[in-house]
Amino acid sequence: MKTIIDNFVDRVIEYGMYNEIDKIYVKNRVLALIGEEGTDRISDENDLKQIKDYLVEIALKNGKIKDLIEEKECLGAELMNFIVPLPSRLNDIFWSSYDISPQEAVEEFYKLSKDSDYIKTSAIAKNIEFRSSTKYGELEITINLSKPEKDPKTIAAEKLVKVTNYPKCLLCMENEGYQGRINYPARSNHRIIRLKLGDEVWGFQYSPYSYFNEHAIFLNSQHVPMAITSKTFEQLLEIVDILPGYFAGSNSDLPISGGSILSHNHYQGGKHIFPMEKAKFESEFRFKDFEDVNAGIVKWPMSVIRLQSENKNRLLDLANKILNKWREYSDLEVDIIAMTEDVPHHTVTPIARKVDGRYELDIVLRDNHTTEQYPDGVFHPHQDVQHIKKENIGLIEVMGLAILPPRLKTELEEVEKYLLGEKNSIANYHLEWADQLKEKYPNIKKEEVNRVVQHEVGQVFARVLEDAGVYKNTPFGHEAFMRFVKSVGIN
Repeated sequence: MKTIIDNFVDRVIEYGMYNEIDKIYVKNRVLALIGEEGTDRISDENDLKQIKDYLVEIALKNGKIKDLIEEKECLGAELMNFIVPLPSRLNDIFWSSYDISPQEAVEEFYKLSKDSDYIKTSAIAKNIEFRSSTKYGELEITINLSKPEKDPKTIAAEKLVKVTNYPKCLLCMENEGYQGRINYPARSNHRIIRLKLGDEVWGFQYSPYSYFNEHAIFLNSQHVPMAITSKTFEQLLEIVDILPGYFAGSNSDLPISGGSILSHNHYQGGKHIFPMEKAKFESEFRFKDFEDVNAGIVKWPMSVIRLQSENKNRLLDLANKILNKWREYSDLEVDIIAMTEDVPHHTVTPIARKVDGRYELDIVLRDNHTTEQYPDGVFHPHQDVQHIKKENIGLIEVMGLAILPPRLKTELEEVEKYLLGEKNSIANYHLEWADQLKEKYPNIKKEEVNRVVQHEVGQVFARVLEDAGVYKNTPFGHEAFMRFVKSVGIN
């Protein structure tokens, strides 16, 4: 039997960062972090992350850290950093492996990101996930419970922390190996793969709180703002060339119409087939001078033009033409306004993938203008659905995966009680919806109420996406959508 400190050190050495001769050194470095008292307890635990959690508790008892989630996270990341190679070494390993098998190189990097607890697998497991059938296919729903809520002690401690602009934002290269602090996440165990996209150096990393399989983030090495340009399309298609089986997409570059950090240019990707990818063409056509590119409108609640071609350059030229036309296009009949004075309202959410060797690019038309009637955005979730989703509709939602706030876990339980006629504490803003459900399901039974409520949340999410769609799924909306398509030029 081993002591907990020796168990941890042995498992660290198994990962190959250190050799047997380094054992005493590693042990002493760990003791410096957690203190020496309590490290002689016997441990037969196999899971390195579990052992790490025990060591963090020992550090707390030894007064090495305060009883704050953030301080525990910082120490935990520092302990797991013992199994992660230096950035230079990791990049060498990745690209050497990539030369043999791109698939294996990516799989190894993903595994390391999980093993080192950079990807918070145990926290992600707390999320509530379900699917809901709609007229647009099966939508995916996640109630996000992975990120711990701040406790009062943390809020009090944050007031004492000196404001700093380092790292500049959560997406900067400066996060690699960053210790973390009360008001900023721990990143000691964080690593970024460098890659070239055109003439720019970018980073490839995983999201710590993955919302889908192999949820990756691609970030510009420079802290430059989001901008959807012809270069965006080029870089997205380059990513799907570099990483087999991955999609790559970008949030929009305008407020309201995107759900992301606008101050730092970045993309998202991963190995996941979203509901939108499964959606079929509603209508097909050929753009003038681009007869070799398959094109059409996708049957989806948002306004999506899908382009398909084996020729990357032809696809890029057409995508750029559509973007430039959309930037300046207005149609007052359907409340589409390109610009107010000098403020632009139009952009796109682009998604790239490779399907059977053919490039596929989805261009989702976005508009962010506001009115007195819709102060949150004309093409933003309207007031009557904000009890479920009021946040901006970003890339992940656009593709058919709802990321819903943690409040809904308990709130939907109260809705279920209300439908069953049980004592409840239903939130006022859910009442109108709940009454509609009562009318729709007058004799609902206890064993089916959870399934019914989940199904109906999916219907609300479909409406949310319809609200965000610039062209509505009506004959009038289809006609207006085709007016735009014709303005680009079709045969």
